[in-house]
Amino acid sequence: MRLLFLGPPGAGKGTQAKLVAEKFGLIHIAPGDIFRQEVRADTDLGRVVEGIMAEGRLVPDDITTQIIEKRIASPEAANGFVLDGFPRNIAQAGALTKLLEARNDRLNLVINLEVPEEELVGRSRTRRVCSGCGKPYNIKLEPPRIEGKCDVCGGALIAREDDQESTVRQRLKLYHEVTEPLFEYYNRDEIVVSINGCGDVDLIFERIVESLEKKGLSGKR
Repeated sequence: MRLLFLGPPGAGKGTQAKLVAEKFGLIHIAPGDIFRQEVRADTDLGRVVEGIMAEGRLVPDDITTQIIEKRIASPEAANGFVLDGFPRNIAQAGALTKLLEARNDRLNLVINLEVPEEELVGRSRTRRVCSGCGKPYNIKLEPPRIEGKCDVCGGALIAREDDQESTVRQRLKLYHEVTEPLFEYYNRDEIVVSINGCGDVDLIFERIVESLEKKGLSGKR
């Protein structure tokens, strides 16, 4: 099963993509997570993308596409994958299509999470991330068991620079201009399904699984 999550920044794509990947034994591929790991490790790539991400801009297509190609070709992706945060524009979508066609593959479904813009801005104010392992939290919807500490590694929770309101609004502007055209791109193959992204995490997950079942994908590997 090969899935793609679309939706504006803060819609919960990462959380839901990870849940779907875990349930169906797929690899979760998220360039944003990969880039943040590189930043924390202070690698050459991390230093290149750190400033770009802090300003709410997109990492250049060639860098992102190379990372995706490597993950898709990895043994961990043998059963399929869940893409989250790629593609973000028509050029990346075209590159992904070529990558998959070269492997005689294609996307099975594109899941679009719909959330009102002002709610997205509000969510950014309550979003935190572990300074150690990078696990994301929402202190209102998904709080840690111990306030200010990560459930996984005990690291301190921090607010990311790219969750500042000005940065979030810039990211939303970019999303509308650059990423929304992907709906038309993928609708040509009639593989886009829109999901209400409001509510608690479990409820949204149930909606997604129900959609997969209706499409006959829930048992597909």
